[in-house]
Amino acid sequence: MKLKEVGQGAVRRLSKVPSSCTIGLVIGLALSGCATNSSPQLSSQSGVRIGVINPQRVLNETEAGQKAKEELTTFTDNRRALVELEEKELKRMEGDLLKQASVLSANAKRGREERFRRRMIEYQQKVNEMNREVQVKQKEVLEKFRSKVAEVVAEVARENGLLVVIEKGLGSPTVYSDSSLDMTAQVITELNRGAR
Repeated sequence: MKLKEVGQGAVRRLSKVPSSCTIGLVIGLALSGCATNSSPQLSSQSGVRIGVINPQRVLNETEAGQKAKEELTTFTDNRRALVELEEKELKRMEGDLLKQASVLSANAKRGREERFRRRMIEYQQKVNEMNREVQVKQKEVLEKFRSKVAEVVAEVARENGLLVVIEKGLGSPTVYSDSSLDMTAQVITELNRGAR
């Protein structure tokens, strides 16, 4: 039996397989096809049409991605400025305490040290809270961006008759993909067109 026939039979049987298994099977077929033959036509010969997208490039090269990054940077910078003000105040308090330690009574010194400790604890709590706020904001902004990207990816995939789109880039499970499968430029163009 030829490879082409095996691929077509597998695609016909996909409709009988539960959807959770379908994605793994389609990706497995596509990846095994890539390992067998580096020709990009193999995916279309077997009936499995896939596309590849680089999400980091989409983030960096689209207007929507730039806006998302700017929003995160502004939010993070504002939080950092608040932390830095608090840090300066703590350093001032510490400096005053060190300068006046020799002239303060034991009770006054303990009182100032206690105020400094309390302020340090408040500072650490504030830093932790601001870090959480930044993480929440990052998640919110990136999910909104990913949602836009997913819509455009689906549209471009349908226009190109693709069954599956996988991510490539740092941290993705895709080790190799032929450049003819990359649809990142199309997605960037469409996202930028929709941003106007």
